[in-house]
Amino acid sequence: MTGELPLDQVRTLLAVVDEGTFDAAAAALHVTPSAVSQRVKALEQRTGRVLLLRTKPVRPTESGQVLVRLARQVARLERDAQAELGMSGAGESTRVSVAVNADSLATWFLDALTRVPPALRLCFELHREDEDHTAALLREGRVMAAVTSSAVPVPGCSVRALGRMRYLPVAAPEFAGLHVRGELREALAEAPVVVFDRRDDFQDGFVRGLWEGRRGASERRHHVPTSEGFAAAVAAGLGWGMVPEPQAVPLLRAGRLVELAPGRPVDVTLHWQQWKLDSPALAAVADAVAATAADALRG
Repeated sequence: MTGELPLDQVRTLLAVVDEGTFDAAAAALHVTPSAVSQRVKALEQRTGRVLLLRTKPVRPTESGQVLVRLARQVARLERDAQAELGMSGAGESTRVSVAVNADSLATWFLDALTRVPPALRLCFELHREDEDHTAALLREGRVMAAVTSSAVPVPGCSVRALGRMRYLPVAAPEFAGLHVRGELREALAEAPVVVFDRRDDFQDGFVRGLWEGRRGASERRHHVPTSEGFAAAVAAGLGWGMVPEPQAVPLLRAGRLVELAPGRPVDVTLHWQQWKLDSPALAAVADAVAATAADALRG
């Protein structure tokens, strides 16, 4: 790649990705579809890379993701500069997009957002995603920051540890009496299990730990794709599952859950990754998230 990257071409690439088609991007930019196509083609020639997959909707290639992220960062800096210069519209809010895993969203993350100074007039766009996959949204340029299990920074991002979310293997007492008898690893390899979705292998990982990697959880599984619903399904006796400590403890105290393996919790270290931008909005959110995580998570 040589020379400068024309910002009008980079912004056009972003519009195509956001709108999904060249025609829709043209309407959003108030230009012709031919002009959009020419700008994208010129940018691909300048970079020597294919930047878009001409699918429906259009998707950026790995190289395209780099430029999409650049376009969003430039837009963020422009909005911050306009705000500092008093050029923003009266009462205009600043949008901050963040990827966060469901368990954090259900237990502590919303408290962090309430700590952001109201004077900043921020609007939050939250993308719910598994902590193992939130970094991908950063890499694609779809969010500015993410709660993630990855300590390896996405290119162009900074990272800091937030703390450890503890999970407990639990079940309803009646379920445990019926299905969890004898050797634990044998029981959990056969007992019905609750999972978040088809990508969730957390329960499998716990059972593999008992079997030293030889077996996962049972194929008799219920898919419950919300954090609150997951805990409720386990408490209702549909299956056993790994429930976050903040959700499990009240149910344990109420006698609605029992621990299946006392002394064998699983901790997941969470990190905060964000764009390396001198942005007051991002800095305020990062400070609020770090402060709340220090209170809510294990050190």
